[in-house]
Amino acid sequence: MKKVIVIGNGMVGYKFCEKLIAKAPAGSILLTVFGEEIRPAYDRVHLSEYFSGKTAEELSLAPRSWYHEKGIRLFTGELVTEIRPDKKTIITHRGQSFAYDALVIATGSRPFVPPIDGVNKSGVFVYRTIEDLEAITAYGQKIAGGKRPKAAVMGGGLLGLEAAKALVDMELETHVIEFAPRLMPRQLDEAGADLLRETIEKMGIQVHTSKQTTLIGGNGRIQELQFADGSSLDLEMLVISAGIRPRDELAKNSGLTTGPRGGILIDGTCRTSHRDIFAIGEVALYQEQIYGLVAPGYDMAEVTAEQILGGDKNMVDQIDMSTKLKLMGVEVASFGEHFAPSPARSIVFEDKYAGIYKRINISEDGSKLLGGILVGDAGDYNMLLQIAQNGMTLPPNPEDLILGSRGGDSQAFGSVLDLPDSAQICACESVTKGDICSAIVDQNCESVKSITKCTKATSGCGGCKPMVADLLDATLKSMGKTVKQTICEHFPYSRQELFDLILVKEIKDYDTALDEIGHGHGCETCKPALASVFASVYNETATVQEAIQDTNDRFLANIQRNGSYSVVPRIPGGEITPDKLIVIGQVAKKYDLYSKITGGQRIDLFGAKLHELPEIWAELIAAGFESGHAYGKALRTVKSCVGSTWCRFGMDESVSFAIDLENRYKGIRAPHKIKGGVSGCIRECAEARCKDFGVIATENGWNLYVCGNGGAKPVHAQLLAESINREDCIRYIDRFLIYYIKTAAPLTRTAAWLEKLEGGIDYLRQIVVEDRLGIAGELEEQMNGLIDTYSCEWKEVVDNPELKRRFAHFVNSDNEDDNMAFVGMRDQKMPRPW
Repeated sequence: MKKVIVIGNGMVGYKFCEKLIAKAPAGSILLTVFGEEIRPAYDRVHLSEYFSGKTAEELSLAPRSWYHEKGIRLFTGELVTEIRPDKKTIITHRGQSFAYDALVIATGSRPFVPPIDGVNKSGVFVYRTIEDLEAITAYGQKIAGGKRPKAAVMGGGLLGLEAAKALVDMELETHVIEFAPRLMPRQLDEAGADLLRETIEKMGIQVHTSKQTTLIGGNGRIQELQFADGSSLDLEMLVISAGIRPRDELAKNSGLTTGPRGGILIDGTCRTSHRDIFAIGEVALYQEQIYGLVAPGYDMAEVTAEQILGGDKNMVDQIDMSTKLKLMGVEVASFGEHFAPSPARSIVFEDKYAGIYKRINISEDGSKLLGGILVGDAGDYNMLLQIAQNGMTLPPNPEDLILGSRGGDSQAFGSVLDLPDSAQICACESVTKGDICSAIVDQNCESVKSITKCTKATSGCGGCKPMVADLLDATLKSMGKTVKQTICEHFPYSRQELFDLILVKEIKDYDTALDEIGHGHGCETCKPALASVFASVYNETATVQEAIQDTNDRFLANIQRNGSYSVVPRIPGGEITPDKLIVIGQVAKKYDLYSKITGGQRIDLFGAKLHELPEIWAELIAAGFESGHAYGKALRTVKSCVGSTWCRFGMDESVSFAIDLENRYKGIRAPHKIKGGVSGCIRECAEARCKDFGVIATENGWNLYVCGNGGAKPVHAQLLAESINREDCIRYIDRFLIYYIKTAAPLTRTAAWLEKLEGGIDYLRQIVVEDRLGIAGELEEQMNGLIDTYSCEWKEVVDNPELKRRFAHFVNSDNEDDNMAFVGMRDQKMPRPW
């Protein structure tokens, strides 16, 4: 029996155990594992979820019972202090000696703590283990005391921003201190980092770049940071996340070869300078680099297990450092050669308003995708990664890869089934497309969960889950099987099925839905999806369903980067009287609000403090205004030109029609925001053809277009009906909107919904115009029901003292938030730059 010892029970050490046990013949291996921490291996990738309620048990990769069942001897809380390569033994801190035939060092890394004066003060933490998180939580509660303490993270990389999210979840005033000129300098270029910074700052996190900390001041506990440029920052807590250093001291003391800057030197077989000793994970130095991602560590675990069992598997020459993650709700991804290589050319799309930045690097001849960066929208990451890794042919217009197909027959992406079987879908577990398709076809896996159980795909970081789901759907369809889309694991239904179930069973709230048609405790996916369905069925929104709404819906206003809010009253069709204009001006002046006319013919008032919102609304309501629903997944505006009322080219009265449509559909909740437009002639001054529904006047009546949108992937609306009268136009829009609300997936715009609707615009026309399914009357009745139950949410708050109490900055104090700071800008104000 071969004796194998593993020093380290982190994610990579655990993965090695899993791989070795799965491959070794029964009874051929005696596996012993030493873990320094008191608990078995847990998921560090999702460590920050501990702050949002995930327990240590839920983070665990496997319980102790798993080790026992697999015949693995597990020692936790026991430190290996010495390796004796000549005698092939190890010694623990308890004086125990163990012999090995093969030794695997998986000691990982430790947080790098810069040698700054004062770093040992109370209130200074690192962010690495569950115990670290428990200490941070306890200290945060200790210093709160009814106020909002200041805390900072030193380090603006991946882990640093995760730590910042944890501090935000603890309701601390959060700062990020980064030595480099930009955030995430290893993953993002300057433009991508700037956009990420702007997005993070809108959440109230203050970012300080190009800052070298020289002193952590305070009398026994942290009170300030002093920087090399002479500035300082008052603080009550600091979390250091300034990088990692390999834990190679055991190897150094045992005579193993290490790199000049640390790390145990390994070859392609993961062997160290002693043939029977291997190193894997963040302690290993391969090709002069330490790899801080979990996927390369898992590859090392696989190679080492094969080598110990006599196989010939080796590490690949090119380690894939592509990564996709969600930082504070912001998607960030980089893949391949993400910094522009030479020679190459780059294609860049940026929408600062929507918070989206995309850059792809193309070979000089335009034939190959080399790499890229995605911020704000990383939905295409998996397919872009596969195109780059497999050298797939690009579309005629490579910009379609980030803009989407813009008409014609061109396709930005082919089918996921076009990928070669060797394409690696799950980097963490080295699962290929062929492995996944085989599981579906040969082993009857018909859900992502069953594929995970069979292949382990998605069980690591989870970034491959969308592509696994796409492969599942495409493969099942190719087999002639029905594909069913479900909301999440807690509700085994599509949004359409949930809509019908809630309607038929008259379910009124989330807890009842979970009890009657779901299971478990719910998640961040199904809670807002259910809130959207309740709003669409009953027209009840945040004033009723507050427990599962996000911040914007909860407070009926959009939160801005410094924690203030914007107020957007409805101005139907863009028409407003002088008296109402004066009231908006008076309100803006009284509350010192920044004022801006938007592209949707509304007036935004920025800079309102939370407690001021009901007061501002009360004054606007008294003047005849209503909520503009800028914060909700609802109708935003119906934009109009002046039409035949004033314009010499106008074919019909577009302003009145736009006002009627906006007043008809105001407040109606949908899977995503909805915008409309009415143009008085084909000159299209209202831009109706880039709206979810758009109406254009012609000599023969109105033409109705649907399913267009601007944003990151602009799509022109398609003609649904032409030369129709006003009444038919309204009737068709009624049917179209309700059909979309009932059948679209959560957070899906009408353009994306139509793109996936089988039969496309022709099928939609058959349903909405020709009433092929015989449901037109039902759709119109549902729309009339929503229209009849409309009420202004602002007015509900103004008239309800209980709801008003929600609008306070602190749950245990009436104090205002005195941390908001503004500076002057063109006779108005803006949030102070950070």
